Amino acid sequence: MRTQTFVVSCALAVLSLAAPALAGPPFICHPFDIGGTASLPWVDGDYLGMRGDYDITRVVADTQALLKADMPTLARMETLRRAVLYASRDRALAERLVAVLTGRVHAADASGHADAQAIFDAGYVLEAMSEVEMAGHYMGSDLAARGRTLAGMTRPDDGRTLILKSAALRADDAGIAFALALISKTEDKQPHLLKARAAAKQDRLLAANLARLQMLQ
Repeated sequence: MRTQTFVVSCALAVLSLAAPALAGPPFICHPFDIGGTASLPWVDGDYLGMRGDYDITRVVADTQALLKADMPTLARMETLRRAVLYASRDRALAERLVAVLTGRVHAADASGHADAQAIFDAGYVLEAMSEVEMAGHYMGSDLAARGRTLAGMTRPDDGRTLILKSAALRADDAGIAFALALISKTEDKQPHLLKARAAAKQDRLLAANLARLQMLQ
């Protein structure tokens, strides 16, 4: 029943998004295939597969520990998706997750060396949190309740702006192009989608994720 409720929430929330081909907010409703890369604890096959035995107070520290420089972008996306869904249970925890990830961006900028991965991570979390917030407009679901809890925490387009900045710094990262294709408006998504599709010819996981969302052709 929990999974069915979440899927209904995703279907309703899509009405307010710019990518209508996807059944639900793309950064929270679609688990990404990461090929066994280590991530936060999760129940496979469940869109809202949060483990009941996972101590969510650890989510910020655990997420930080996982986001190593060698972690592929797809794995970062799935890890951050899970982190947002865990953290969205508690506003203070969600605020801490956002503060820590945006703090990494500010620290890198202050050092004079912009960190594209930190920028991407912060952008993904802000965009995903915004998707949860938008779900607050739809009554009668677990996701909607979380959205109301997080109301006013993010601003529209802040996440996408950061992801675009990270893409400019990592022009060869097709995973970032995939992320942008997921959240871009129809008139803006084609360059990102074409880049992701081209890279998918040599990247099995990227191809699998594109195919799963009917974006490969």
